[in-house]
Amino acid sequence: MTAKSTSERLRVGVIGGGAITQVAHLPVLKKFKSIEVRAVCDIDLPKASALAERFGVKDSFDDIEELLRYEELDAVVICSPTHLHESHILAALSADLHVLVEKPLAMTAASAGRIVRAAEKRGKVVMVGMNHRYRPDVQIVRSFVQSGELGMVQSVRGSWHVFRPGRAQLGWRQRRDQAGGGAMLDLGLSILDLGLWLGGNPAPARVSANLDASGTERSVEQSGSAFVVCENGMSLFVDVTWHHLGAGERFGVGVRGSKGLGAINPLMVWKELHGVPVDVSPTGSGSRENPFTASYRAEWAHFEAAVHGDAKIPSLQEHVVLHTILDAIYKSAADGRDVGL
Repeated sequence: MTAKSTSERLRVGVIGGGAITQVAHLPVLKKFKSIEVRAVCDIDLPKASALAERFGVKDSFDDIEELLRYEELDAVVICSPTHLHESHILAALSADLHVLVEKPLAMTAASAGRIVRAAEKRGKVVMVGMNHRYRPDVQIVRSFVQSGELGMVQSVRGSWHVFRPGRAQLGWRQRRDQAGGGAMLDLGLSILDLGLWLGGNPAPARVSANLDASGTERSVEQSGSAFVVCENGMSLFVDVTWHHLGAGERFGVGVRGSKGLGAINPLMVWKELHGVPVDVSPTGSGSRENPFTASYRAEWAHFEAAVHGDAKIPSLQEHVVLHTILDAIYKSAADGRDVGL
């Protein structure tokens, strides 16, 4: 892979003009002096044009092939519906571009594997936007885990509960052929990723899952729970829903280690000192920037550094493992039994 000169602005094309593009990527990229968004591409050309005008972007397209043919780019960010990720990534790689793709990488483990092989063959950066890894509170908990202060990670428990009224708001995410899965793929993927990442990426051994009965051959589940046991004994529990009936969104992850525990949202760290549990949560680490915005800013900084050859590219193979677990979750729920990996 040839590193790009850090004195040049990284020329980026945005593929997909949905919510995550509008509330995360374009607002964050607008503040990067070292990155230039050259074009927005969406099948709805008026939407692409309106976004381009709103964020001061020069060009807009409704066809990815035209974007790749006529625009001089170094990289693309792919925010299209999940079923298009593989074809869009492969098209970008064929155009010799680096890729940042919104999660999930793919719809299945087999698709993820094909993307990994293509990325290796082309020698370009392909990075999945796991923005939660870059949250300041997650980074703090990870530093406690990596330093050994919490001991061996024995279990991770996470939940993400949101309320998304009506099918119209979810759009393509309600359709199995376009989304690949419902709340478990949309929300559970991030919790699973954080659990494995914080735990040092142990190999999964077996999965047990239960998804609500609303999912059909065409539609997807609105909520579900999954339990993953890893080969090293670590366990991971995930509970997600799109139909949370309570005050606001709920998102949190807790890590239980042999010597202490850490949690995010709210940030909390406890350790055993002299035989007594002690709160050692860092203070004064708050920022005026909200964790959501901070995570996307740090994610883009990492991607830019990886393109320049100044940072390690996160492992794509981890996403093959993630999708292997998710495939097993859906099989476990369908068959009503544990699934070995």
